[in-house]
Amino acid sequence: MKNEKKKATLAQRINVLRASVMGANDGILSVAGIVVGVAGAATSSFAIFISGIAGMIAGTVSMAMGEYVSVNAEKDAQRKAIETQTVALDNDYEGEFTFVRDKYLASGIRPELADQAAKEMMSEDPLKTTVRERFGFNVGEYTNPYSAAIASMISFPTGSILPLVSITLLPEQWRILGTFIAVIIALSITGYVAAMLGNANRRNGTMRNVIAGILTMLVTYGIGSLFA
Repeated sequence: MKNEKKKATLAQRINVLRASVMGANDGILSVAGIVVGVAGAATSSFAIFISGIAGMIAGTVSMAMGEYVSVNAEKDAQRKAIETQTVALDNDYEGEFTFVRDKYLASGIRPELADQAAKEMMSEDPLKTTVRERFGFNVGEYTNPYSAAIASMISFPTGSILPLVSITLLPEQWRILGTFIAVIIALSITGYVAAMLGNANRRNGTMRNVIAGILTMLVTYGIGSLFA
């Protein structure tokens, strides 16, 4: 009988989704900064388009490799934590048990329930229990670095299409303003989704993202205008 492929957990799927959202957000922001900056210095639609394409390709490779390296580094740290905890359980099981029980007590659980919960959890799987309580992650639940890299590789150019198309296709007298508006709307969406995935304040997350985008475009346009 063939082994069924283990399904990704909700946390793993959210991490890949986060990589997709942040990839799209960076694609919007990075390419918008490039094309608006070039537009400040030149009027040639072709020059603006080529610079945007170059930024899109460079950003896609950078984001994909960055996610791959980042996720692998996180996995290495988690494996090291598991090794450390395995040794700790072998050398001082009672100390680890006490740590888990005390953590339950600190959360407000009654002493008798904390002791019972610690005994049940530690008897079932002491390694998973102590790793979760000490380091905050579940053993075996790792984000796939290839999935994260592919998600970024797809989402970055997808996000960068918006500012690239706006600045290229809009009439010359409207292309800067139109691109600003399009990017602000897009960053509002990605900022809100990113805040939602991170369980953060939606309003603050969205505002930070939009303000960062506006400042980026203003700075790059200003610098480009100096060379016009």
